[in-house]
Amino acid sequence: MIEATATDFAKRLGRYRRAAQREPVAVTDRSVVTEVLISKHDFDEYMSLKARATKAWRVEDLPDEWVQAIEASEMDPRHAHLDDLLKD
Repeated sequence: MIEATATDFAKRLGRYRRAAQREPVAVTDRSVVTEVLISKHDFDEYMSLKARATKAWRVEDLPDEWVQAIEASEMDPRHAHLDDLLKD
């Protein structure tokens, strides 16, 4: 990944836009990455991955119908052997 200071990035925007077509460009401020410039292709891939990400829920925030469904669920008998892994 290419790195550029914010000052250099501002001065040479065109250069870094072209470079971002080949690989991401990390923009830094005081040696900390603050932004990343990526190509449209990389952006599409990022959005696809983001769309597939699962949302984490705190147990107390789960919708009631989900809690009821979990309480009513039963493990598939084909996986019963995994219970042995929980035994001391």
